[in-house]
Amino acid sequence: MPGPAARAQQAQLGQLDASPTLFTVMAAINAAGYDAGLDSTTNHPLRKAIRDELAKRDIPSLPALKRFFAQHRMRTDTAELGQYISFAITCAGPPDFLIKKRDVEIPPDAAGLQELSPLLEAFYKEANIPDLWRRSQPAINQYLSLYHRPVVDSVQQVNAYLRQMNYGYKNMQFRVLVELLAAPGQAQMRSYGGEFTLVLTSSAELRTFEVRHAYLVFLLDPLATRYQEILRRKEGLRDHAMRARALPDTAREDFLVLTTESLVKAVEARLDHKPEMADQALHEGYILTPYFYEHLALYEKQEAAMAVYYPDLVGSIDLVKEDARLSKVDFSNEAAVKTVKVAAAPPPPLTGAAKALDEAEQAYRARDLDKANKIFLDLLQQNDLKSVHAKAYYGLARIATLKRDPESAERLFKKTLDLDPEPQDKAWTLVYLGKLAMAASASGSEQGDRAQAEKDRDQAAQYFHEALKVPGASEAAIGEAQKSLQAISKP
Repeated sequence: MPGPAARAQQAQLGQLDASPTLFTVMAAINAAGYDAGLDSTTNHPLRKAIRDELAKRDIPSLPALKRFFAQHRMRTDTAELGQYISFAITCAGPPDFLIKKRDVEIPPDAAGLQELSPLLEAFYKEANIPDLWRRSQPAINQYLSLYHRPVVDSVQQVNAYLRQMNYGYKNMQFRVLVELLAAPGQAQMRSYGGEFTLVLTSSAELRTFEVRHAYLVFLLDPLATRYQEILRRKEGLRDHAMRARALPDTAREDFLVLTTESLVKAVEARLDHKPEMADQALHEGYILTPYFYEHLALYEKQEAAMAVYYPDLVGSIDLVKEDARLSKVDFSNEAAVKTVKVAAAPPPPLTGAAKALDEAEQAYRARDLDKANKIFLDLLQQNDLKSVHAKAYYGLARIATLKRDPESAERLFKKTLDLDPEPQDKAWTLVYLGKLAMAASASGSEQGDRAQAEKDRDQAAQYFHEALKVPGASEAAIGEAQKSLQAISKP
């Protein structure tokens, strides 16, 4: 069971989660013609299930989506997926999917996709994406549970090596998103607006190396920016990188990026005790990796954190010595390919948190409240996923309602809202809170406290109005909210 430190870390780290916005974008392009990797048996089963379900639905916006997708094809599958990932992590999400940023803040590959917003808004409603998102949660949560421990372990390993006391920097967030509707085997990093995001698709082997790599970049890249005046004095070495055909353009064109990636690869080689990794990185064009690998041995023997030691680390680069070293390097023509097996995760039956939640719901419906209560409490202690906690608090709140404990019920329902529950749970949570406020209003009237009764009445109405605005709310929740509003309005 995760202890307090692990739970605190998860809060500070950001999140390991899936994104309803990215899910919607991927569902849309799958319906519109995104077939990358489709002929392989290595997709996650959820991708086929969603595609089959969408094929059955009447979606008036689909012809326009297909035209849009056809007009924005890219030369490679990776680039094609990449532009939609950039759009998804930049836009505001449902219901309008608008990009509410200045032009200079929009990722370059997403800048040409802004006309996608109204198409997604229509698709989201017409295809009933909230329903598909809700029904996909067991599969998504099952896959997320596989990554929880590896992500925590990777972060802890990096923090220990860099002597990082806090999990990142103020006003910056590191998050890992899993997306199962995309072609398998993808790991794409994005950094915009203080958010550093790693998007992973399905694979048989967990992409823990990529998680650690992304977290290292997240922590070390700001140091290169902070001490760029020192680094600019070393930029003459970049001429050697221009000979490396295997080096990505971003590293070849930006010396700060090249420095960060060289240092990241050196740290990885030190952590894994594999000096051959540093040599491989050098031959791919990461020209400072050998220097960093050697100098990190000195860093390890002293006590300062990397954030403090960094200016000495980069300031000690000897241009003459490194120029002599690099002049002898015969760079590779192609980057080494890290082989990753990709395969679909086995389909349900439910396991882990998804199975426990299902058992708790069955116990709740059977009115075995003690059993349901225990399962929900165990989930809070044994699982750190935000979506699971939202479900558990929602279950505990409903149990408190049945046990006629309105104070606990109100507290637990509010805790549910804080965790951004699924649309249907959110709508019902607001309905429950409205009914609790109505009961409080009635009690206030009986006790002669008219002012408090009126305040509770207004609060109830507000909750019901908010429930009606939740995208993806069930018809039952909407009907209950409308009926309750009518009851309030009666004299």
